[in-house]
Amino acid sequence: MMQPQVAGDSQDSAAPEGMARFSHVEKIDANDEFIRNAVDQADLPALMATLAMITGDTAMLAPDLKPPTPPMMTVIAPQGGMPKEAQEEARRLAVAALIKFRDSGQQVQATPPQALIDQCVAYLVRGDLDELRPLLEHELGITRDMGAPAWTLGDVAPNASFRVAVIGAGVSGIAAAYRLQQSGVDFSVYEKNDEVGGVWWENRYPGCRLDTPNFAYSLSFAQKPDWPQQFSRQPEIHAYLATVAGSAGIRSKIRFNTEVDAMKFDQARSCWTLSVRDASGAVTQEEFNAVITAVGILSRPSFPDIPGLGSFKGQVIHSGKWPQDPQLAGKRVAMVGTGASAFQIGPSIADSVSQFTVFQRNPPWMLPTPTYHDDIRPGMLWLLRHVPFYGRWFRFWQFWIAVEGRLPLTEVEDDWDHPISVGRANEELRQGCLAWMAGQYGDRPDLLAKVTPDYPPAAKRMLRDNGAWAAMLKKPHVELNTTGIEQITATGIKTKDGALHEFDAIVFATGFKASDFLAPMTITGRDGRELHRDCWAGDCRAYLGITVPGFPNLFMTGGPNTAVVINGSAIFSSECQVEYAMRAIGHLLASGNKALDCKAQPFTDYNTWVDAGNLKRAWGAARTTSWYKNSKGRAAQTWPYSLMDYWNITASFKPADYEFTR
Repeated sequence: MMQPQVAGDSQDSAAPEGMARFSHVEKIDANDEFIRNAVDQADLPALMATLAMITGDTAMLAPDLKPPTPPMMTVIAPQGGMPKEAQEEARRLAVAALIKFRDSGQQVQATPPQALIDQCVAYLVRGDLDELRPLLEHELGITRDMGAPAWTLGDVAPNASFRVAVIGAGVSGIAAAYRLQQSGVDFSVYEKNDEVGGVWWENRYPGCRLDTPNFAYSLSFAQKPDWPQQFSRQPEIHAYLATVAGSAGIRSKIRFNTEVDAMKFDQARSCWTLSVRDASGAVTQEEFNAVITAVGILSRPSFPDIPGLGSFKGQVIHSGKWPQDPQLAGKRVAMVGTGASAFQIGPSIADSVSQFTVFQRNPPWMLPTPTYHDDIRPGMLWLLRHVPFYGRWFRFWQFWIAVEGRLPLTEVEDDWDHPISVGRANEELRQGCLAWMAGQYGDRPDLLAKVTPDYPPAAKRMLRDNGAWAAMLKKPHVELNTTGIEQITATGIKTKDGALHEFDAIVFATGFKASDFLAPMTITGRDGRELHRDCWAGDCRAYLGITVPGFPNLFMTGGPNTAVVINGSAIFSSECQVEYAMRAIGHLLASGNKALDCKAQPFTDYNTWVDAGNLKRAWGAARTTSWYKNSKGRAAQTWPYSLMDYWNITASFKPADYEFTR
């Protein structure tokens, strides 16, 4: 029999005890008028699903109130595209339900009936619910933690001695450690920094924040219901990850200031030997049965190949290694690059410097996001903190919207003949972006010409834009230079027109070595083959982005062709990869084998399929350079299909795809 809970307690029976704080809600004691005002600021589709579930009143889910969720274009339709009349009726019902809930003791079933949850899900989504259910239940996580391993070491191999190394303690490393802990498998985590967080610990430049909606950027097993902003800043994201690591009880398993320099597979014993270097520089050899890498692709700063790069006598800063106190105030500052980090750094420092010159090679496409820097509205935040499960349903709603996202707008159409766009939908996206830019630069046609891209939207990462970049460029002490850099000198930057621009500091917002997966580690697999030299040779590939033939019991997160760049977030794909690795390890232990190694044919077939998909996307077809592509011009980072597609291919482990060693 299901037991009711009172709002104010943890409302998440699925979460382990350590994760309970992420589901805490406060008791409602507000008056009717306050509730009415709060609902005016609510995200209605998620609120209606929430209230239907906690009250059992399915009138909230009436067909005429179902959000139509039109396809994404330049902007996302507010309230899921609900007509005005439907919004008004939804608000009326929501206010009445909240008042009744407040007055009736605020009791909620700990485990709502599956049929009721299904009705709530069906209200929000389109498609075959039976087909979608495993994915949607995983992301919603109300009945239980769907990503938890379906096995434990004690159940499948109680007498086995099995150790796993996790390399990295960012988002993926935390997820891997948590899942290993749930399984009862012994593990150690190696982290080169002195704190968890990975990219969210290392990137501390001014203005650093998410460009993915915040609720969708959270782990399924540690959902936070009260993010303060729609796109949170770096300190908030890092604090979340640090709290998850602490609440999950995995910090004691992390060895900080410790880096893995190399690892070698011992074929005779079916184990990996890791060369581990601690903060003192001492190197030890440590053995593990399996390795999960979680080093990310945005951790090794990339500098452009510009003559004279090392000759500059002033201050040189890379966005990925921002100093604690760069003392740029009143200085003449250059910024090289106009990508995601530049868009955040520039407006954050421009007002404090005496001269600011931005050197642009290719302008980015910008997605209109007027609320990019905004806090969550007070009424919405109050609801998230006081309505049980609302944070989960809001996260689920944001996830569902992103399952395809703007992916259809990137499709290459063979019968479309245009000098820039790659298809009709891509052209529609381009026109929407052009209209947004024209509205910002109408008074500065000189700037408009410079910031208008000549390549298809989504060929490079599209940036969130609330007008701060345009406002910065219009300031009298700011210049956008598009001449091209010839060389860097002792005192500044010489452009291709022969002019010398003198500066006190140069900021390189030039990204990371995204295509150098697992660098700089030396990884030696079967038959003495080194992964980078003998296998990848500058063109990294993996089966499902996770395993590589010849490297048994090695599982990657954030591997080749797993970056979602126009739909979803990196957290989703990393959880898919971690959970796949856990299924593989579980099968290995249950079968009594020592090692599993990906077969060549599945590896080849998969990569052929992925390459074909990327060539049908704007980023694969366009000739412009970006971090999406490697030095050979292949899209080696990007996932070209929907989130549902990646879920489907990683949701089960297929032993037939692997060779096993007893």
